[in-house]
Amino acid sequence: MALRSRRGRRRIAGLPVLVIVLAVLGAVMIMVPVFALASRTDWLRVPELISQEAPLAALLLSLRVAVATTIFSVAFGVPLAMLLARTDFPGKPVMRAVILLPMVMPPVVSGMALLTALGRRGVLGETLSGWGIEIAFTTVAVVVAHTFIAMPFLVLSVDGALSTAGIGSEVAAATLGASPLRTFFTITLPQTAPAIGAGALLSFARSLGEFGATLTFAGSLQGVTRTLPIEIYLTRQTNPDAAIALSMLLIAVALAVIVVVYSAGGTRYVRAATVPGRKGS
Repeated sequence: MALRSRRGRRRIAGLPVLVIVLAVLGAVMIMVPVFALASRTDWLRVPELISQEAPLAALLLSLRVAVATTIFSVAFGVPLAMLLARTDFPGKPVMRAVILLPMVMPPVVSGMALLTALGRRGVLGETLSGWGIEIAFTTVAVVVAHTFIAMPFLVLSVDGALSTAGIGSEVAAATLGASPLRTFFTITLPQTAPAIGAGALLSFARSLGEFGATLTFAGSLQGVTRTLPIEIYLTRQTNPDAAIALSMLLIAVALAVIVVVYSAGGTRYVRAATVPGRKGS
C-alpha cells in the first residue's frame, strides 16, 4: 500500500504545476454545479415531488422513449457501424461525417432538420400526411428525435470495436464454409457485444437527457411528448424545488450509466473509433 502511494505521488510530482492547477480548475468547474444542485435538493421531499401527476407522466414517458430509442439505435446502428467498418465505397468519409453530425449539432437545429424532413409540410412529411400518417408533435416524433440524436453514439462505439478487432476470425469462418449471416451472428456479434452494450447504454442516457430536438419537433403535450427534461424546464418557473428534485433524478441515472460503461471498458471503443488511420476509416 505504501509503495503504491509513493508511486502515485511520483506520478503527480512528475506533472508540471501548471497542468495540475488547470486540471483542478477544470474539475471544479464541472463538480461544483453538480454538488451545488445536490446541496439544494430537499431529499426528504423527493419522493413526494417526483410522484405528482405531471412529473410522473414525464418520467414514465422518458423511460418508455429511452427504451424504444435504444432498441432502434441497436437495430439500425449495429448494421450501419458494420457497413462503415467493413466496407469501402465512394463517399464513405462524407457519409460517416454526416451520420456522426447529430452528436455535435445543436439540438434545436436537429429538431429543425427533422421538422423540415418529417413535418406536415416537410420533404417526406407532406407525402406521409397525404397518406394519413402524421409524425411531428406525436410520441412517435419523440422516439424519432431521440434516435436521431442517440444512435450516432452507438455507431461510434461499435465502429471502433470492429476497427480494432480485425477480420481474421470472420475470414476463418468464411473459409470453413460459414455463411455471411451465420458469421455475423456467431463471430461478429459476440466480438462486439461489449461495445454494443456500451453504445446502447450511452444511447439510453442520451435519450433521457434530450431536450431541444424534442421540443422543436414534438412539442410539449403532457403524457404525449413532454419528456422529463421538458418537464424540468417548465416546472422550474413554478416549483423550483420539484425541478431540482427531477434534475437530481436525471443526474443519478446518467451517473449510473457512466459507471457501468466505464466499468465494462466500453469507452475504449469510442476512443478507438476516433483514432486516425484505423481500418475502415
